Amino acid sequence: MERKKLFDSEYRFMEIVWENEPVKSMELARLCLEILGWKKSTCFTVLKKLSGRGFVRNEKAVVTAAVTKEQVKKQESEAVVDKSFGGSLPAFVTAFLSDRKLTKEEAEEIRAMIERAVE
Repeated sequence: MERKKLFDSEYRFMEIVWENEPVKSMELARLCLEILGWKKSTCFTVLKKLSGRGFVRNEKAVVTAAVTKEQVKKQESEAVVDKSFGGSLPAFVTAFLSDRKLTKEEAEEIRAMIERAVE
């Protein structure tokens, strides 16, 4: 899947879609007004833009996500590691932990993730 970048406002819009899908477009506009303070025209502009970029589907005035929240988080995380750390996960972890201590639970959770990734 190609890398897809969401701007902060687009991500907040997608969170509304993810939490409410399938959602009628007029209900989505109401939610955007309530949560984001957006006018209907702004909501529909962003909806059209994200539909064109493959993030959402708008069929018969019902909006659904075309990508999961997890897919977006994964792609954005990979982009940060690639851009800022030359693709090196160890370099990212080193920078992240440079002035931070992990709890025993966090360390165990990370160890378990690494074990699953190695298998």
